[in-house]
Amino acid sequence: MQSKGSLGSVVAGVIAIFMVLICLFYLSFTLVTNHYEKKAEEYAAVEAAKDNNSPETKRKAYSEYIKNIANEKVYLGYTFNEVQKLGVGLGLDLKGGMNVTLQVSVPDILRSMANAEGNPYFERAVMSADSITRANKSNDFIDVFCAEYRKLDPQGDLSVVFKDQVKRGDSMDAIKNSLRQEVKDRVSSSTNVLRTRIDQFGVVAPNIQELEKDGQILLELPGVKEHDRVRELLKSSANLEFYETTQFNEIAPMLQALDNALRTDTTGNGKGLFDYFLQVGNPYRPISVGSATETARDTIDAILASNVAKGILPSNLKLAWEFKPEIVQVDDSVRGKRNLSIYQLVALKTSNGKPALSGDVITSATSDYEAMNGNYVSMNMKPEAARQWARITAANLNKPVAIVLDNQVYSSPNVNSVIEGGRSQITGNFTTDEAKDLANVLKSGKMAAKVDIISDTVIGPSLGEQAIHDGLWSFIIAIVLLMIFMCLFYGLVPGIIANIALIFNIFFTFGILASFQAVLTLSGIAGIVLALGMAVDANVLIYERAKEELRAGKSVRTAIADGYSNAFSAIFDSNLTSIITGVILLLFGTGPIKGFATTLIIGIVCSFFTAVYLTRLIYIMCAKTKPFEKLTFTTPLSAKMFSDTHFNFLGARKVSFGIVGAVVAIVIISFFARGLNQGIDFSGGRNYVVQFDHPVKTHELQAQLAPLFDGAQLSVITIDDDTKVRISTNYKIDSDEEGIDNEITGILYKGLENQLNGMSIEDFSTTNENIGIMSSQKVGPTVANDMRTDAYIAVILALLAMFFYILLRFRNIAFSLGALAAVAFTAFTIIGFYSLFWGLFPFAMEIDQSFIAAILTVIGYQINDTVVVFDRVRENVQLYPKQNFFDTINSSMNSTLGRTVMTSCSTLLVLLCIFILGGDAIRSFVFAMIFGVIIGTLATIYVAAPVAYLTDARRNAKKAAKA
Repeated sequence: MQSKGSLGSVVAGVIAIFMVLICLFYLSFTLVTNHYEKKAEEYAAVEAAKDNNSPETKRKAYSEYIKNIANEKVYLGYTFNEVQKLGVGLGLDLKGGMNVTLQVSVPDILRSMANAEGNPYFERAVMSADSITRANKSNDFIDVFCAEYRKLDPQGDLSVVFKDQVKRGDSMDAIKNSLRQEVKDRVSSSTNVLRTRIDQFGVVAPNIQELEKDGQILLELPGVKEHDRVRELLKSSANLEFYETTQFNEIAPMLQALDNALRTDTTGNGKGLFDYFLQVGNPYRPISVGSATETARDTIDAILASNVAKGILPSNLKLAWEFKPEIVQVDDSVRGKRNLSIYQLVALKTSNGKPALSGDVITSATSDYEAMNGNYVSMNMKPEAARQWARITAANLNKPVAIVLDNQVYSSPNVNSVIEGGRSQITGNFTTDEAKDLANVLKSGKMAAKVDIISDTVIGPSLGEQAIHDGLWSFIIAIVLLMIFMCLFYGLVPGIIANIALIFNIFFTFGILASFQAVLTLSGIAGIVLALGMAVDANVLIYERAKEELRAGKSVRTAIADGYSNAFSAIFDSNLTSIITGVILLLFGTGPIKGFATTLIIGIVCSFFTAVYLTRLIYIMCAKTKPFEKLTFTTPLSAKMFSDTHFNFLGARKVSFGIVGAVVAIVIISFFARGLNQGIDFSGGRNYVVQFDHPVKTHELQAQLAPLFDGAQLSVITIDDDTKVRISTNYKIDSDEEGIDNEITGILYKGLENQLNGMSIEDFSTTNENIGIMSSQKVGPTVANDMRTDAYIAVILALLAMFFYILLRFRNIAFSLGALAAVAFTAFTIIGFYSLFWGLFPFAMEIDQSFIAAILTVIGYQINDTVVVFDRVRENVQLYPKQNFFDTINSSMNSTLGRTVMTSCSTLLVLLCIFILGGDAIRSFVFAMIFGVIIGTLATIYVAAPVAYLTDARRNAKKAAKA
C-alpha cells in the first residue's frame, strides 16, 4: 500500500514539474503583452503631449502603435497578435468597454437570396415565419419558414425560389441545411464587415464572434468611449460598389494645384497635400495617387473633404484607400526597428457621383484555387447587371476596375477581356482566407439585411478600475483567511502544507486559463476564490480521516496513508459532482456565467490534483523528520471539537420534516403574494448605474422618474453606498426606433437634473467621468427568452444529473432520492427567500443568470456535502453489515460532522470576503451562495439522510412482506 502511494506521488511530482513549466510558459505571454502595452502607453503619452494632451490623439497613437507591432515577432518567434491572444486578458467588467449582441435579419437575408418575382407565396411565408418567431421569441427561422411555405404551396419547389443555393430534388432536410449554410455565410460576411469597421474605429484587441443562434453576432470592444457612434456604426448597412478607375497622370495637375493652394494658404501650416504622403504616385500601380501611414490618412482625408479640394478636384473623381495595407520595416530613432502599415490611395471614376455598378447585383460568389492564378473568386450577376457589366468591361479593357466596400478598395483586378453572361473571375495576390472573405463580401451585396442591437452593455473605465480593486482585495483576503483557518484548526505543519497546495492551485489555475486564452472577469475571479474555498474541503476530509486513524491507535505515517486512501472516494465524488454542475453552467450560461463556470471547473480540477497528490508527495518526502512524526492534526482550539459526538439526527426527523413543510408552505404563499423580482436577463429591459457626488434617497428618485417613463416598470436601488444607484426599466424595450437610447438617457437626465449640480447631459451620459452614468445594459426580449429557457433547462439537467450520478455511484435508490430531496429543498428555499425579501435588502435580489448560477453551484456544493455523508454510510455498512441502518446513518453523520462544519465554515469564510469586498456586480450571486451553503448543510443532515433512511426502510419492508 505504501509503495503504491509512493509510486503515485512520484508520478504526481513529475506531472507537477511539467505543469509548472507549461504554466510558466503560458503566463510569460501575459507579461510580454503587458510590457508592450506599457510601451504603447508611453508612446501615446509622448504623442498626446505634442497636441495639448488630447485624449483623441492619445487613443489614435496607442492604436497605431499596437497595430504596427501586431504582426511583428516580439517573443519566441510569436507575433504580438499571437502573444496577446496567448496571454490572460481582462474582461470588459475589469477594464471598461462595450459588449454588444447584434441580430442580422434572417428574413432580409432570405429576400436577398430568393428569385421570387411573380411568386405569391414567398413573401407571405417570410412574413408569417417572422411573425411566428417574434411571438415565440424563437431563433430557428429557417425551420419555421420552410414549414410555412409548404402550408401555402404544398407542391412548391424551393429549388426554383433559391436556384443558386438549393439543388432540384433535394429533401426538405437538405434544403434547410443549404439555406442555413448560406445564411451562415452571409452572417460571416457581416461579421467581417463589422470587424473592418471596428478596426478602423481604433479598438484594440476586439472580440468579434458568431453565436450559435441564427444571425447573432457578439462584439466585445474594450476601452470604447464613444458608444453612440459605435452603435450607429454597427447598425448602418454595408455598401458594396464597383467603380471604373482613373490613372494618376490624368489627375496629377489638379492634385498639384491643390498642393500649391495649401502651401500658399496663410491660415494653414505651410504644408501641401504631398507632404503627408510617403510616396506620390506609383509606377507599378497607375491608379495609385500615393502611399501614406495610418496616422497621415486622417489628415489627407480632411484635406480632400475641404472646400478648397472640392473647388479644384474634378466632380467625377473619388479617392479611396485600399483595405489591405503593406507592412514595411523601418528604423525609428526612438523605438528602433518596427513595422509600419502603409496604405495606397486609389483614384476612382464616378458618374454623377455614383459607381458604375451597385453591389446588390451578385447572386453567388465562391472562392477557389488554381495553380496558375492562385486563390481567386468567381461571381455570378443578375441578368440586367450582367449586361451592364459587359458594357463596363468593354469600356475598360486592359484597365483595372475597383471593388469597394464601405469606401475601401478591397480589390482592383485588371480587365483582360469583355465579360458577358455575368460570370467573372477576380484574381489577385489573395491568401485563402482573403479570397473567402471577398467571396462572402460579394455575396452579401449591400448587406441589405437589417442589423438590430438586441443586447448592449456599457461599462465605464472607472467602474472597471473599481471592479479590479474589489476583486483583487477579495481574492487576497480570502486566501490569507483560508491559510490562517487551516493553521488554527489543524496545526502549523498541516496548515502550511495545505496552504502550499492552495498557492500551487492558484498558479496552475492561472496557467491553464492562459493556455485556454481565457479572459478573466470579475465573475471569473469569484469562481477562482470559490474553488479555493472548496479546495480546502479535500484537505479537511484527509485531515479528519487521519485524526480518526490516529485515535484508533495507528502510527502517524500509517494514519496519513490511510487518511488519504479512505478519503479518496469522497473527494473524488464531491469534486466530480461540482464539475458536472460547472459543465452545465458552461453549456447553458452566457457571458459572466461562462467565465465563472470556466474558472470554477479549472480550480476544482487543480485543487483535486494539489490536495490529493501534491500534498501526499510532501508528506512522503518529509515523513521521517521529527516535526512530521509528532503530527496530531489538532490544535488546542480544535482538539476536542466534534471528536466524540452522539447526536440522534434521525430521531429528530419528525420535527425536521415539520419545519421543512412549514418553510415550503411559506414559500408557496410568497410566490402567489409577492412573486419573483425578475432581472432584465429574464424579462428584458435596461439597467443604468448612476454615480452622484452626494448621498441620494432612492424613493425620491423613483418618484421623480416614474411619471417620465409612461407607465413602464421602473426600479431604483442603492448599490455599494448611498451615492450610487441602479435604475432598471423596460421602457420601449420592444421598440426599434432610431435614437431610443438617447431618448432614455434624456429622460434620466431630466428626472435627475436637480441632483446633478448643473452637469450637462453630455457629461452625464459619458462613461469616462467619475459621476453620471457609469454603465448601461440592454437585454432585448429575444435574448431574455433564450436566457430564461436555458436557465430552466440547466436547473432541470443539474437535478437529473445529480440523481443519476448518486444512483450510479451508490447503486441504491434511497440515496438518490435523499440527495434529490435535499438539493430540491435547498434550491426551492433559496428562491423562496428571494421572493420573500426582495426590495428589503440594500442590493438587487433578482432572478437572473447570476442567481441561476448560484442555484446550480449550491446544488453542486449540496451534493458534495451529501456524498461525503453517504460515502461514510456505505463504508460503515460494509464494515458493520449487521448494524441497524438507523444507527449506521446516525454514527456516519456524527463521524463526518467535523468535516461538514469545517468545510461549511471555510466556504462561508471565502463567500463573506467576496460579499463584503467583491463589488455590487456579484453581491446578489454571493448572497444566494451564502444562504445556500447554510441551508444546504442543514438539508444534508435533516432532509437527505432521513429521506434515504425512510426510503430504504420502506423498500426493505416491501421485500419482507413479499418474502
